[in-house]
Amino acid sequence: MKRALVLFAHGARAQSWAAPFERLRDQSQLRLPGVQVRLAFLELMEPRLPEAVGALVAEGVDDITVVPVFLGQGGHLLRDLPQLAEGIRSAHPGLRLQLAGAIGEDPEVQAAMSDYCIRAMG
Repeated sequence: MKRALVLFAHGARAQSWAAPFERLRDQSQLRLPGVQVRLAFLELMEPRLPEAVGALVAEGVDDITVVPVFLGQGGHLLRDLPQLAEGIRSAHPGLRLQLAGAIGEDPEVQAAMSDYCIRAMG
C-alpha cells in the first residue's frame, strides 16, 4: 500500500496566502519520509483536490488521508468536501480515501493556539 497525506486548504487570490500551508506541508513531509505529502485547495488556487488526488493515484498511491486545514466545520467541510470525496471515490474505485476533521477542532491544536494567544500578550 502506498500512502499519501493531502492538506486541504480553502485557497485565496493572493499567492502569499499559501505560504504557511506550504511550510506545514514541508514540515509534515520531513516527519513522514515514506509518505507523499501534498497541498490541495478548494478554490482560487491550484491544484484543486480532485486533481491532486488524481496525480497521486497516477503515481501509484492507493491510500490517501485528507486533512482539512480549516479552523472549523463550516459549509465547505460539511457540504463541499463530502461532495468532492464522492466524486473522487467514483473516479478512483480502488482508492482508500479518508477524511479527517478540521484541524482547528483538534484539542491539541486548540491548546497550541491558546498558548500562542497567551504568549502574544507578552
